[in-house]
Amino acid sequence: MDASKKPRSDDLLVLLAVARAGRFARAAEQLGVDHTTVSRRIDALEETLGGRLLTQASGGWELTPLGSRAVDVAGRIEAAVAALTRPEAEADPIDGVVRMSATDGFSAYIAAPAIAALRREHPGLSVEILTVTRRALQHRSGLDIEVVVGRPETRRAHTVELGSYALGMYASLDYLARNGTPTTPDQVFAHPLVYFIDSILQVDDLDLPRRLAPEMRDALTSTNVFVHVEATRAGAGIGLLPCFMADRHDDLVRLLPGELHATLPYWMVVHPDSLRHPAVAAVAHALREGRGTPRTSWPGGRRAVPEDSGTFRTVSAARAQQRLA
Repeated sequence: MDASKKPRSDDLLVLLAVARAGRFARAAEQLGVDHTTVSRRIDALEETLGGRLLTQASGGWELTPLGSRAVDVAGRIEAAVAALTRPEAEADPIDGVVRMSATDGFSAYIAAPAIAALRREHPGLSVEILTVTRRALQHRSGLDIEVVVGRPETRRAHTVELGSYALGMYASLDYLARNGTPTTPDQVFAHPLVYFIDSILQVDDLDLPRRLAPEMRDALTSTNVFVHVEATRAGAGIGLLPCFMADRHDDLVRLLPGELHATLPYWMVVHPDSLRHPAVAAVAHALREGRGTPRTSWPGGRRAVPEDSGTFRTVSAARAQQRLA
């Protein structure tokens, strides 16, 4: 970095927009400028800082370590400017945009109500949720918080276990009426499977059926767990489903819960620089506490299952706080 040159705040805010949007064109649209202006601003900032800020990935642009540092500074600039536009009496530190990623089911049933409850107290807060099922990123791409399945292996980030959820084998009432009800695991494994697409599955912990029942043939596969639930309800096959989602539907029957079950953990990953922002810390705390979410809606479900396989097990707030400290 050339010490004689100082990064321009507007260039940093352009980088922040790219980090949030993931693409130059989308960032340009949000900023009200053209694509070439965004590209020129990023080039100028990279020249000033003396290194690459972005690297191209399959889903768009991701931040390099230098880019992550620059985005953290940009976020503080954005928050400071926003604070200046509010009357002093109305100042609320839990304000601005927090961007997170999480799985489909967690986003809908845990994150959404928790954030809605938080926003009732802090209306200036805005949360963007990117729904993905993947391992934690080694380099953040404008994300303040990630929620992943399985223990993450990340560097330079705080991690905390939020709790665990149960998965079970389910079939619809109509499917069982047409095909009979399996009474043994081998009979279940003889049916077609509704689950994730094996060839692009990024989370090792979710590779359950391929390890436990490799003989099951795929019927309908998808990257979206809501598709799994609806395909199972439609009779596409037997679905390996999160119990806290499947148990909401009376037309789904859990098969052999005492024999066919698994428990997986949710983990939260927070960059230490992001955690210093009050809004990010507040959202992280709300996710740990499950604010606004009835306990009957937390992973586990309403049907009786073995103690070691299903009911949602939260990590105590004190233990979670200790891990993030």
